[in-house]
Amino acid sequence: MPKVKEFIIESPWVRTGCTLGEGPIYDPDTSTLHFVDISEKKVFHLDTETLRLDVEQFDEPVSCLALRRNSEGLACAAAQGFGILGGDSSLSYLNKPLSPADAPHTRFNDGACDSQGRFFAGTVFSEQHGVTGKLYCYDPALGTCEVVDPGPFTDSNGLGWSPDEKTFYFTDSLVNKIYAYDYEDGQLSNRRVVIDAVELGFPSQTFCDGLCIDSEGFIWSARWGGSRIVRFATDGTVDAQIVFPTALNITSCCFGGPENDKLFVTTAHCGALGGDATRQEQYPDSGHLFLVDFLGQFRGGDRHRFSG
Repeated sequence: MPKVKEFIIESPWVRTGCTLGEGPIYDPDTSTLHFVDISEKKVFHLDTETLRLDVEQFDEPVSCLALRRNSEGLACAAAQGFGILGGDSSLSYLNKPLSPADAPHTRFNDGACDSQGRFFAGTVFSEQHGVTGKLYCYDPALGTCEVVDPGPFTDSNGLGWSPDEKTFYFTDSLVNKIYAYDYEDGQLSNRRVVIDAVELGFPSQTFCDGLCIDSEGFIWSARWGGSRIVRFATDGTVDAQIVFPTALNITSCCFGGPENDKLFVTTAHCGALGGDATRQEQYPDSGHLFLVDFLGQFRGGDRHRFSG
């Protein structure tokens, strides 16, 4: 792999102690960072100015979040489908599209909204039960939820759009690939591999996880098991890396802050999802929240709100 620019982040910003921290999203109206702990069925709300941290406990996993256009609570993908969080540890589903045969063996994972407020999110596979991961789109304007790509995918993960919204990116974690699609008005076509981490020489047992897109259209992809986030150009080449020496499982990231030039980074405990908990001694900050302040060097792209 060619030499690339590296940023080293030595210590966490907030010690959140998550088992499976994921899905960060920043609200510029309230300076609040929202994120989840999927394994512990928690949603966190961090005031980024005072560092006050509020936690909601749910009965089932909430896997990703979206701001709402009406600013009333948060939208989410949770275990069974798409819903609204009421702000008092309540979850109201809008659509539960999983079939009765699949529902016991899968759940929704990462997701995000396009500029029209449609919510895209994917599911995880169960090899044992023959259930594949799929990519769904819930359109609140139409009240419909459709499978927009049946895969088969393994662990459906980080997704987002190019700044002109003509390209959609979607991660299939366990095959270590990020796909690109042509995108137009909710429709996906021409799926192709834009990033193949195995071909690029990333170590085995490290995987593409959550992602975000910056204002230049570059892809910031978290590396589960890899202690880093990688900035990829749109041709799939590595442009830069952020290394977190004290955290192993880097799960996701989002831009935010007053100038949209801070990167908020979630992580997971070394023992999460059947991992090796004994490695926590070597990577003691796995599960905490990190902050990378780029001071204007990089800025985030648009993060769209749910229209429902």
